[in-house]
Amino acid sequence: MLSQLQTANKVIGVKQSKKAIREGAATLVYIALDAEKRVVGPIYELCSETGTEVNEITTMAELGDAAGINVGAAVVTVLRD
Repeated sequence: MLSQLQTANKVIGVKQSKKAIREGAATLVYIALDAEKRVVGPIYELCSETGTEVNEITTMAELGDAAGINVGAAVVTVLRD
């Protein structure tokens, strides 16, 4: 499942993810469980409000690696095609 992030149309980070979720462009949101709750809390709320699916990943490092970046990521959002 995480392997799809290498080639998927996606945005990385909280700000871009919030925008994509609000605009209805998000199909799936990955959230790192070790990210600060104050940072990812609003993402959980938006996903709940919009009915966007959330998958939780153990670490920010694992999520960043899966997304093809060299740093950790708190949130990665897969976009509609």
